[in-house]
Amino acid sequence: MTPHLLPLLSKINFPSDLKKLKVDDLPSLCDEIRQFIIEVMSVNPGHLGASLGTVELAVALHYVYDTPFDKIIWDVGHQAYAHKILTGRKDRFETIRTYQGISGFPKMAESKYDAFGVGHSSTSISAALGMAVAAKLSGQTDRQHVAIIGDGAMTGGMAMEALNNAGVSNANLMVILNDNQIAIDKNVGAIKDYLADIVTSRTYNKFRDKVWLMMGGGTKYGQNSRAIVKQLGNAVKTTLLKSGNLFEAFNFRYFGPVDGNDVIRMVKLLTDMNDIKGPKLLHIHTVKGKGFAKAEKDQTGYHAPGVFDRKTGTIKEDQCHGLAPKYQTVFGRTIIELAETNPKIVGITPAMSTGCSLNLMMAKMPERVFDVGIAEQHAVTFSAGMAASGLIPFCNIYSTFMQRGYDQVIHDVALQKLNVVLCLDRGGLVGEDGATHHGAYDLAYLRCIPNLIVASPMNEAELRNMMFTAQLPDMGPFAIRYPKGRGVMPNWKTSMMPVEVGKGRQVCDGKDAAIITLGHVGNYAVEACSELDKSGISAAHYDLRFLKPLDEALLHEVFEKFNKIITVEDGSVMGGMGSAVLEFMADHGYAADVKRLGIPDLFIGQGSVAELHHECGFDTEGIILALTNLIST
Repeated sequence: MTPHLLPLLSKINFPSDLKKLKVDDLPSLCDEIRQFIIEVMSVNPGHLGASLGTVELAVALHYVYDTPFDKIIWDVGHQAYAHKILTGRKDRFETIRTYQGISGFPKMAESKYDAFGVGHSSTSISAALGMAVAAKLSGQTDRQHVAIIGDGAMTGGMAMEALNNAGVSNANLMVILNDNQIAIDKNVGAIKDYLADIVTSRTYNKFRDKVWLMMGGGTKYGQNSRAIVKQLGNAVKTTLLKSGNLFEAFNFRYFGPVDGNDVIRMVKLLTDMNDIKGPKLLHIHTVKGKGFAKAEKDQTGYHAPGVFDRKTGTIKEDQCHGLAPKYQTVFGRTIIELAETNPKIVGITPAMSTGCSLNLMMAKMPERVFDVGIAEQHAVTFSAGMAASGLIPFCNIYSTFMQRGYDQVIHDVALQKLNVVLCLDRGGLVGEDGATHHGAYDLAYLRCIPNLIVASPMNEAELRNMMFTAQLPDMGPFAIRYPKGRGVMPNWKTSMMPVEVGKGRQVCDGKDAAIITLGHVGNYAVEACSELDKSGISAAHYDLRFLKPLDEALLHEVFEKFNKIITVEDGSVMGGMGSAVLEFMADHGYAADVKRLGIPDLFIGQGSVAELHHECGFDTEGIILALTNLIST
């Protein structure tokens, strides 16, 4: 159903158009936005569930606030699709997350309505507080600042740091806690239980509903509603709950919980709360996947379901019979095999159990898998504590999120030579999630850390062998980095064997030039060598396997035989594997023409992995072109 066929949505291009509607029209508009999101997502996969749950919130925010003068900061951005539709991007919404289309996350360069770029969780309160303080210093006391944060993101330490700072700032800050009891997988931890206690407290909710009726209910504005709202903060400080209010302990005025999928009620509450100065928090309860039965029932599966039938909700599975598995699946199956023979092995994930396939081990060995919530720093040091006590933790964190635990990798793992296996999922360009999610920097930021082994498999068998090697006694800190998506081995379940640490391999021989690769992109080099051979160019291919320690014997062989060399990596060319090869060349007095292929010194946008590899010039075609040009010079 295209937007011009939706009577209300067809008239809405910007928030100024939205404000022309009557409040009573807003529920119908929400239904139309939800239909539009479902239609587009059914053929152009994206983050469906979270954005369906926040349609009413987005409409209410833009109806009440004067955006973009008032600042709305979305946490993560999975939930911001309705926001994008209402702020000038409706006609391009079908391009979301596609190559050169609009981003799947708020992006300052894309729209003045995107007040802050987001992609990693737990950042919205800090950013909104910074803006609120800046506005106060510049005398803009009438500007509103709203941070929307999910209950999953609230488990991030950064969110707590921001609450702590905001509570003593007296800044004009509104935090909206969007509580749907799930991030990608079900939320875990004490904060989840605390929020559930608030939502389910009969005494508290009975009191809240009485106050709401006094304010005029959900149908019209009560005459004294603003005065009552101002008093509500003091009222909830009574002992209605078993424990004190966490947010009031941070010096926030707390309101809620309320139904965030009731748009009329949300408009009224937000309007009334505008007059309340200082930090305040509105706790809303929404349903992830709201309005789409399958998405409400299977909230994890429909977080980002891929292509689906918009009428039945049936997910259209990849035609994957006979294809190679995803690296994530190989990891998930292999760690179970290893754990069955090694009782010291445990699995740790920061809220990514399904994405990284630790859910498979969790189902079979629940007592040996630990989902610590969105808390990457904690995940790394938690793993270090386990290793210090004799366990072998496989800490699986997406490469882009491992950046958040960098100090812990250095200080708590590597410095102490602890046997933590850091499994960096989604290494390299990840595709449609774009710049905030690409694992572009791990090779560069890990190779400079002492005591740390850094490995990257070219295929599924290599991943299994590296995992087997990492759990051997006295291995010390060991990082294994692998990409998102499928490998190259349909028959992947090979016998595992140890890999000599720091030992690469020659994949094919040649005499004209050498290609040095690290990781899955070595498969492009295999194809390139075959194509080059047809045109009379003989290229040797070397797979390093380990970025650290480097196979110096192999590199000596390369530089003694070749003066035309190409390095290929799915990572930043600045400081990555190619840089390591150049450093080796300089340190040992070799002279050669070396061309480095990888991710350039740019933030790469969204698109399919194949499109982005081609853009960066390190797919099969890019390798052939680079080597041909190098030989011709």
